[in-house]
Amino acid sequence: MRTKNKSTRRFIQGILFVAVVACTSHAHAQLLTPQPSQSTSNPLDPTMRPGKAMLLDLEAKFAKDVAERGGEGFASWFADDGTVLSNGAAPVIGKVAIAKNSKWLAKDYQLTWTPTDAVMGPSGDMGYTWGHYEGRGHDNNGNPVLTSGRYMTIWRKESDGSWKVILDAGATEPPEAGDCCKLPGTN
Repeated sequence: MRTKNKSTRRFIQGILFVAVVACTSHAHAQLLTPQPSQSTSNPLDPTMRPGKAMLLDLEAKFAKDVAERGGEGFASWFADDGTVLSNGAAPVIGKVAIAKNSKWLAKDYQLTWTPTDAVMGPSGDMGYTWGHYEGRGHDNNGNPVLTSGRYMTIWRKESDGSWKVILDAGATEPPEAGDCCKLPGTN
């Protein structure tokens, strides 16, 4: 048991290190190279392992739920002990607090994201995704507001077999990022 806790701690430390690098570096794509696959699950990407495919699928379902249900959908994906980290804001800890903090409606605020990569941990019960996000809404005067940046989501397999978010972190894009960091098909 002690070894598993050390292993889990090291895995999370590695994830956080990668997140810091990914959120601050424009050379992020070179840092995470896909591993060769023993079992190809995606004919369009022969490097994709089943764990990576599963995490990308979870991320797609998470994004779809948020697009449809807004903040309620966002909060529903978190583990009871989940945490949200955002620029300039205190951490939001626990599913109840996340739900109280995520009251936006999909018609008023659209949060979209595209994963750049996903990595499953060696034990197969934790993994992370990271990529680019955009939030679109309006200020108090009705003017459109766009925020964009990098995100990282850490996933954990729960005792009931479901996968939940245990950490969602985002960092806004610096203005000098330019077109390198926009979602495909957006201005």
